[in-house]
Amino acid sequence: MLKILKYSFFDLIRSRWSYVYLLFYLLLGFVLLFLNEDLSKAVITLMNVIIILVPLIGTIFGVMYYYDSKEFTELLLAQPVKRSSIFIGQYLGVSLSLVMSLVIGLGLPFVFYGLFQSSAIFDFTLLLVTGALLTLAFTAIAFNIALYNENKIKGFSYAILMWLFMAVIYDGLFLMFLVIFDTYPLDKFSLIATMLNPIDLSRILILLKLDIAALLGYTGAIFKEFFGTNTGLFSALGALMIWVVLPVFNIYRKSKKKDF
Repeated sequence: MLKILKYSFFDLIRSRWSYVYLLFYLLLGFVLLFLNEDLSKAVITLMNVIIILVPLIGTIFGVMYYYDSKEFTELLLAQPVKRSSIFIGQYLGVSLSLVMSLVIGLGLPFVFYGLFQSSAIFDFTLLLVTGALLTLAFTAIAFNIALYNENKIKGFSYAILMWLFMAVIYDGLFLMFLVIFDTYPLDKFSLIATMLNPIDLSRILILLKLDIAALLGYTGAIFKEFFGTNTGLFSALGALMIWVVLPVFNIYRKSKKKDF
């Protein structure tokens, strides 16, 4: 698996799209830091960009790499190599290359401007951790979609629809439900529903960082009370970790049973 991981990783590192992805965050980081004297405001702006862009890039790269390397994968399947090792190795190669581009692209500007000497170090660390977990989660989900759909067009369509649902539709339906049933006690439902969407969960954490949770009314107070504590923060990060572990486990399970 390590050899496959290494091959996939360096294959993507040599891709021009990886450099474009890295340069985008590099330029974004320098521009935001140049325009904002307050590092905390720059971190908050980047967090709003990351929760939308990172899942989309992870989804597209995951599906694209699976279908583009299909012939090479079939060649590997003819060798005495475990199926699960092939697909887990490819997944790790794709996701880790994206995580590296994200960390380097955002890390260099903040190091250059002396972030580690400011009070925004915690916000920046949370930014990188959230972006890395979203990358790992959505790349794994994209691999799952590709494994279940041999047709390339269907795979891309389902992957984009999945991202669109998670990024836009789910949040709209969730807020609509809260407005319609605002007379009922929805504290536990709100917390559970938030945990069921990694993008929505990251968005709530960002709203708390913006300190505008009061705009969400009673539900905002619930989020502030839970996610605003250390227990709530680690619970949210744990939920994001589950969004990584479960899809990866399904890749392992599906690859062993799938008839190629």
